[in-house]
Amino acid sequence: MKLLLNSTNYSQKGIQKKQQEYTFITDKERENELLNLHPEVEYQRFEGFGGALTDAAGYVYSQMSGDDKKRMLDAYFSEKGIGYNRVRIPIDSCDFSVEQFQAVTDKEDLEFKTFSLEREKKYIYPLWEDIKRLSADVEVMVTPWSPPDFMKMNEERIQGGSLKEEYKGVYAEYLCRYIEELQKTGIPVKRMSIQNEPKAVQTWDSCIMSSEEEKVFLRDYLYPAMEKHELTNVEIFIWDHNKERVFERACAIIDDTTAHMVKGIAFHWYSGDHFEELQMVKEKFPFLKLILSEACIEYSKFGADEELNNVKKYAHEIIGNLNAGMNAFYDWNILLDESGGPNHVGNFCDAPFLYHTGDKKLEERMTLSAIEHFGKYIKPDAVRIGHSRYTDDIEVTAFKNPDGSIAVVMLNQTEKALPVTLRIKDECVSLELTACSISTGIITEW
Repeated sequence: MKLLLNSTNYSQKGIQKKQQEYTFITDKERENELLNLHPEVEYQRFEGFGGALTDAAGYVYSQMSGDDKKRMLDAYFSEKGIGYNRVRIPIDSCDFSVEQFQAVTDKEDLEFKTFSLEREKKYIYPLWEDIKRLSADVEVMVTPWSPPDFMKMNEERIQGGSLKEEYKGVYAEYLCRYIEELQKTGIPVKRMSIQNEPKAVQTWDSCIMSSEEEKVFLRDYLYPAMEKHELTNVEIFIWDHNKERVFERACAIIDDTTAHMVKGIAFHWYSGDHFEELQMVKEKFPFLKLILSEACIEYSKFGADEELNNVKKYAHEIIGNLNAGMNAFYDWNILLDESGGPNHVGNFCDAPFLYHTGDKKLEERMTLSAIEHFGKYIKPDAVRIGHSRYTDDIEVTAFKNPDGSIAVVMLNQTEKALPVTLRIKDECVSLELTACSISTGIITEW
């Protein structure tokens, strides 16, 4: 057996990458410092990695040179890069939009004669077209942050509010129309979530949906409308909010009347680990897909200069979610400006690429390499396999790729080097994980 180990060491000075080759040897007596891999033990199938094409990302992208555009898209979507194969696009505006907008503004137009996606075409579409030229296999998820203002109780896109009873059927038709219009322009909508962060009252585009409201809207309005429009091939995801309430939300919505309508549950990471919530969902509802639909470093919680801690957070989160049953991972904005925007409400955050608009300089953040350690080596349709480790100081996940290779990702968050011996049955290879590092090993000929 052969091992190709790709390691990245992180420090305040930056990152150092190294690649080494190893050969396994037979060792039937080894007991200590083991990381056991069990390819015969299989769990969930993984679909892939991706990020969000927001209005803000498209706006910043429009200011970049052709060379910088190519560098960024290659890093994300090419075979030599991370290999993103999915994106998330907001329905109408969100906080990461240059301004608020919606496809229909006339409250008298219930037949959507004035329906228009011209505002989306300004920034998001050109970015999408360049991605499509680079990779033809990228799938799209769409998510609304708020219904049109006139359909809500508070009659504005912000500050939560809720959907008016008399507009539930109209809004279901609106969402179907939105998907149809995207598909007409060549954007292949594969899945949607019903409402972004349905528990949050935000100063930006938001809408409150209780579990009962989401269930009723799905069962009595949205799914019947999707059947009418022949859109049931679009996967529906519920919740799309933080993990601490994933299990109870699933239990509240999924029953004999809705199970066939729901493909999965989407979640965010902003309330902490809660990996056990995902495990409970997977145990009770094994047919559901689990996707992390949004993750970013919020500047309101974490400083822009805390890159070292932020890269650890990304790796820890991805490993924990994968081991709990996650099927896909969507990062938030694929690109922002140097301030972490633009954002029409000042809700700034980090992104793997920041573009300095004054200096015309594209900056690659450390988090890009953290995502790369997973996305570049864990291929679409890989299956998670069993493992055990001798210490909690090393966080691990492992997958069997479609080509038969095994990808094992190891995170050492400590300030000291840690020894580890990879073992498959009686075949072993010993190596050292440097302090504060992520290492991905590719095992072949096993």
